[in-house]
Amino acid sequence: MPSSTNAPSEPIVTVGVPVPGLGLLSYRVPAGQAVPPKGSRVTVPLGARRVVGCVVGRAATAPDGPALRDVIDVLDDEAFLPPLVVDLALWVGEYYASGPGSALAVAMPPAARSGRRSSFRAVSRARLLDQPASVEPRGTRQRLAIDLLRRRAEGLTLPELLQAGVSVATVRSLARRGLVGLQSEILERDPFALVPSETGGRSHWALEIGTAGERDLTSEQVAALDRLEAIAIARKFQTVLLHGVTGSGKTELYLRLARIVRDAGRRVLVLLPEIGLTPAVAGQFRARFGDAVAIQHSGLSTGERHDQWHRIRRGEVGIVVGTRSAVFAPLENIGLIVVDEEHDTSYKQEEAPRYHGRDVAVVRGRLEQALVVLGTATPSLESAENARSGRYDRVVLARRVFDRPLAGVQIVDMRKEFAARGPDVILSAALADAIQERLERGEQSVVLLNRRGFATVVFCRQCGASLECPHCSVALTYHRAAKRVRCHYCNYAAPVPALCGVCGGEYLEQSGFGTERVEAEVRARFPDARVARVDRDTTRRRGAMASVLADVARGVVDVLVGTQMIAKGHDFPAVTLAGVIAADVGLGLADFRASERTFQLLTQVVGRAGRGETPGKAIVQSLYPDHYAIRAAATQDYRAFFDREIEFRTKMHYPPVVALINVVVRHRSLDKAMAGALALVKRVRELSPRDRVVGPAPAALSKIKDHYRAQFFVKSRHRTRMREAIQQALDGYPDLRRTTIVDVDPISVI
Repeated sequence: MPSSTNAPSEPIVTVGVPVPGLGLLSYRVPAGQAVPPKGSRVTVPLGARRVVGCVVGRAATAPDGPALRDVIDVLDDEAFLPPLVVDLALWVGEYYASGPGSALAVAMPPAARSGRRSSFRAVSRARLLDQPASVEPRGTRQRLAIDLLRRRAEGLTLPELLQAGVSVATVRSLARRGLVGLQSEILERDPFALVPSETGGRSHWALEIGTAGERDLTSEQVAALDRLEAIAIARKFQTVLLHGVTGSGKTELYLRLARIVRDAGRRVLVLLPEIGLTPAVAGQFRARFGDAVAIQHSGLSTGERHDQWHRIRRGEVGIVVGTRSAVFAPLENIGLIVVDEEHDTSYKQEEAPRYHGRDVAVVRGRLEQALVVLGTATPSLESAENARSGRYDRVVLARRVFDRPLAGVQIVDMRKEFAARGPDVILSAALADAIQERLERGEQSVVLLNRRGFATVVFCRQCGASLECPHCSVALTYHRAAKRVRCHYCNYAAPVPALCGVCGGEYLEQSGFGTERVEAEVRARFPDARVARVDRDTTRRRGAMASVLADVARGVVDVLVGTQMIAKGHDFPAVTLAGVIAADVGLGLADFRASERTFQLLTQVVGRAGRGETPGKAIVQSLYPDHYAIRAAATQDYRAFFDREIEFRTKMHYPPVVALINVVVRHRSLDKAMAGALALVKRVRELSPRDRVVGPAPAALSKIKDHYRAQFFVKSRHRTRMREAIQQALDGYPDLRRTTIVDVDPISVI
């Protein structure tokens, strides 16, 4: 093939295409075609297929190698992604070793990745025209239409007229006779629109907030706001860790800061860890700022997400509230970025690009010269260490609003409960009595178990074999409502068999329990209580989470049972009891963050109690009541936990003391997965001998979705050096590159 090393006759653009691990590609712009600008979408050939990519720049010369292929189509005359967002995505692609194209794809709304120029929905609106004296409406339906249109000067859409009993044919007949005018217009899908429910209208994505007025601030809040305001108005990049105990009023500070930044002419980005938190926070911002608020997260329909994204891109929005992908929102001139519950693991994406929303938010703040506020009651060790070293500023809220006391905590030793009442105890005597007391006083309780399903294991009483997923190395969980066993990793599901598949035994037993079983136990113990459950099984339906939270807020739920979803950020003044079942469920995981996650989860759920005028209480059930994570959470003593945990991390050389990259090689054969991992380990050690390489070994979850997994870790204080070594090692094994996961700064190493 001819070489193209000389100056090109046609312009050349570099394009990121949505293929993980692939670098930027160069394409020619055909003669007569305008050069697409940075951030615009183009359709380009890739092998035998066509893909939609994003232009990141223009090349002065063609790269060495085969002749370049042409851009097929230019989808945008102007930048689709703002240039700063393009730069942010390029940083993500490099830092997280995912390649630029997959990061650029995440920055776009789903509909835009297909290559369609527009996904706006159009609707026809009918308006009444001046009626000629000689023309009269004919028939009942035409007269009804004219009567309806007389009442609405702005007219009615055809769907609205149809709902009122007027057909499209009737309207078109009136239009032909000159009585009605029809105009096509874009109809934006509004995720804040009220939807019917048994208890009245409410939005899927914003809980109705009774007042938009500002609350009085405590002296601590005033001091914190003054300090944060001074940084915000300086228009210089700064990251601040806002360490406030549960109930200390962090959200009110976010709202006040947003007002200050908006009054200064800049925009605000608010990130939340999960969709479940979005309704409450979106409702508060909506109450304060009205239509200036947009939301961005995967729970929206494709159309809603598309329309909200374009409202942001057009500059019609001053505040964006969303989950981790909203860090790429096309919001320009940002002055404030808030990362609420910054410690939450949901900010880390599990697929390529495996970015951490909190850390990308800090980088975006630097690009925008904005204030970044990381808010939490339980800082991640990384953020706490950054604050201790002076890299981040630190603002503390040590007291709850109105000086309300933190919930008193009672730790129940479940070894004694099992000895006294047998091994099947779910609710300890202390927790059952406390729930009964709240029911008698008309107060609410939350009960947390961070494990869903009815039973965690189904096994044969005759031979002891358990039902395991045929695709993953995990036991299947029994879900009683669905009458099926399910894998929580690949979603495989099947009916419970009548006989053991190993020995043919007839007696299949259940062991362990999840939130579904806890809900059943609560209903059985308290038959008159109004009980609701929140976990991934009950909140799949659109708007289900907002509906349950609204019911709790209105007091029509007495006991709320759930997973970690109920522990995050919710503010229910009538909840005076928080119960934690199997508080140590995460401590046995083969993960260096197990203690940190346990401490954070317990501290957060304990903080749900006593946020109103009535003092709260928490009861924590554990087989390891003396574990330092559980003890520190019970006393809400973050410092004690941090000192103990950082000592462990330092001795074992784990983050934040060093940086960590987790490399997982997948193959349908365990031997081949191990062989591939071993080859990479040898090469990485040659390329970067100063870095510590641990492994390879079979992963704790050795098989997921029919692929065996072998892993190794690279530890160093030099992220760039070890990342480049891994990338160079993979370059020498192209076949391994397609089956290898490189996770920079992993949250989970299982």
